[in-house]
Amino acid sequence: MRKTARTGLVRSFVIALCMAIAMTTAVLLPSTSQKTSAATEQSKGSTAILFQGFHWHSANYNFGWYDDIKNKATDLQGLGVTHVWFPPPSDAASNEGYLPRQLNLLDSKYGAEYQLRDAISALSAKGIKSVADIVINHRVGTRDWADFTNPTWQSNAVARNDEWPGATGNFDSGDPYGAARDIDHSQLYVRDSIKQWMNQKLKGVGFTGIRYDYSKGYAASYAKEYHDAFTPDFCVGEIWTDLDYNNVNAHRQLLVNWVDGTQGTCGAFDFTTKGLLNKALTDNEYWRLRASDGKPAGGIGWWAQKMVTFVDNHDTGPSESCNVGQRHWPVPCNKVMEGYAYILTHPGIPTIYYPHVYNWGMRAQIKALVDVRKAAGITSTSSVQISRAENGLYAAIIDSKVAMKIGPNTWNPGSGWTLAASGTNYAVWTMASGGGGGGGGGTCTTVPVTFTISNANTTFGQSLYVVGNQAALGNWNPASGFKLTIQGSGANATWSGTVNLPAGASIQYKFVKYDGSTAVWESNFSTASGNREGTVAACNSSSSFNGGVFKF
Repeated sequence: MRKTARTGLVRSFVIALCMAIAMTTAVLLPSTSQKTSAATEQSKGSTAILFQGFHWHSANYNFGWYDDIKNKATDLQGLGVTHVWFPPPSDAASNEGYLPRQLNLLDSKYGAEYQLRDAISALSAKGIKSVADIVINHRVGTRDWADFTNPTWQSNAVARNDEWPGATGNFDSGDPYGAARDIDHSQLYVRDSIKQWMNQKLKGVGFTGIRYDYSKGYAASYAKEYHDAFTPDFCVGEIWTDLDYNNVNAHRQLLVNWVDGTQGTCGAFDFTTKGLLNKALTDNEYWRLRASDGKPAGGIGWWAQKMVTFVDNHDTGPSESCNVGQRHWPVPCNKVMEGYAYILTHPGIPTIYYPHVYNWGMRAQIKALVDVRKAAGITSTSSVQISRAENGLYAAIIDSKVAMKIGPNTWNPGSGWTLAASGTNYAVWTMASGGGGGGGGGTCTTVPVTFTISNANTTFGQSLYVVGNQAALGNWNPASGFKLTIQGSGANATWSGTVNLPAGASIQYKFVKYDGSTAVWESNFSTASGNREGTVAACNSSSSFNGGVFKF
């Protein structure tokens, strides 16, 4: 939910000044020593597709929203959805659920607890998991400012810099929120009762994932603690801050800072990519989608594995039609499909918004893009080669298997590609068999091969390459080798990438650190050749070579 701070202007100014100073010297990327406590989608190259199962007016449907989701379980399965994000499930003072009152009462304007349980069960029967909207930054009292019941909390549960004069807790660990009481998460009994609510009530009705609302309102370390107690399969936080288009790095730095604060256990909604899409689609400035390093300019350009992308949601965009709903930060209504052509072909975990499928008549177009993503095996860590980024045009090739363009200007990837999906100002192609191992007719000659390596101790300017005995691997020439994409940052970050190699080929290769002039090769292995060795899979399959760590 979009909430703007009503207090703390001096603190916000100081924070902004410090960030501006920091950005003039160096970008503080996330550390790479995270330890995850659960196998979430955010800890791997994920094929997940999140569906936001509500909009701003969903609570107005006569307590029948959960039944609506239950009845759409089969259709959502057909769409290719893997996770459904539900609205806040607890009793609340607001229809939409973002002013939680009695956490342990799971009757809301969306429906009764039994209806919620039935909806989650129906989705589970179709192989779809459910994500709970966790609103724990703030809370309202049952009758007045802070008479918290079910669970009962005392005045020290409220941060002492809250608007309520009776607050006796410690100072807030994050940004303030003026419409309810800011919760002091330093209180052990408060944290214990939140964990109990999550594990007994939310997990009890079948939730397996977490979406943290207003995550900037409390320290990320608390999100990590609640994550570890709940052990979700999906975890994402909402870090929505103002975007200065002249200092995009500061914006995505806040995203990776929060992820790093959870020790990498949770991802973040990629509000940077969202804002850049808004600007590109509104003002024809598609060049904004490419950063100076040639990578995507949003959060996915820095830490794609942890980013959850979206075109619009219940706060940023309209609801049932273009002119109704929150509309705080929408893409142009007539360019929504361009947004989906971007997020459904790019790394990160993409989100599909309920109204676009069921109110705006875009299901067929969205499904066509989902089908391309799934058939090509695009994941949250896929590689992106940006071909064009200029006024009127953005074009890119993903994993050497999918080509796409958005914008009014014409572009195509050339021979060997088959048009798979298209619409007004967007087009997506797949590589035809025989031309690169994708789909279509013809005789298969290549298959996709994924290489992964970590702990290479790279220095500034170095990248990781796979160099070997195949043309696509440079024929032992580092300058022509296959360049991998960093997943995160830091000297010992993981690098990975997918390239098409001849089906059934016996390959030899090494990972090489290369800065454009100097190559640092791995040392020899105990093989006959002294190189890493492997055999590429047969046609209609794929291979993965996880190199473990760089061999010095």
